[in-house]
Amino acid sequence: MSKSKLEYIWLDGYKPTQSLRSKTKVVKDFSGKLEDCDMWSFDGSSTEQAEGGSSDCLLRPVKCVPDPGRLGDGYLVMCEVLNADGSPHESNGRATIDDDDNDFWFGFEQEYVLIDLETNKPVGFPDGGYPAPQGQYYCSVGAGNAVARDLIEEHLEICLQAGLNVEGINAEVMMGQWEYQIFSKGAKDAGDQIWISRYLLERTA
Repeated sequence: MSKSKLEYIWLDGYKPTQSLRSKTKVVKDFSGKLEDCDMWSFDGSSTEQAEGGSSDCLLRPVKCVPDPGRLGDGYLVMCEVLNADGSPHESNGRATIDDDDNDFWFGFEQEYVLIDLETNKPVGFPDGGYPAPQGQYYCSVGAGNAVARDLIEEHLEICLQAGLNVEGINAEVMMGQWEYQIFSKGAKDAGDQIWISRYLLERTA
């Protein structure tokens, strides 16, 4: 009998910007297939998705991929949020996507800036000042320009091992700014992949 760790991931109800949430479910003899991921629940009163007196919200798995960043047998399970009666929660934007015509391909370009929590500045920014103006950092090479490359490379490798369709990465125009691209067939699958990649980025960083 083997045990697997399933990381259920969803978007909360905070406005104007939703945040990622997750929790782990340990299951026996998991096949690794989406259809074998059970529905789960969570306390929506802590995520701006329910009132305290009636706080149950449901998690409906929509995509399951391996979790290479975790020891042992792990999986990442992207979920939609449902109300207790099984209807889509108002925070569930995925449920509003009409994806019947699956002939469309979608690409997302994710730009982001890494922040040093000790200085509250982008990584690579000097104490008491600013780096040189943009120009030398875009698609750059070298520790003085492409800062935190070890983290970026680790994130890329984890995404690829998870089966996410990352098309490329590059340093961007500002010190501490990076970018990656994800491409997939169907709006829902492309969205699921970009959210899983964002989760992995936040967890890795």
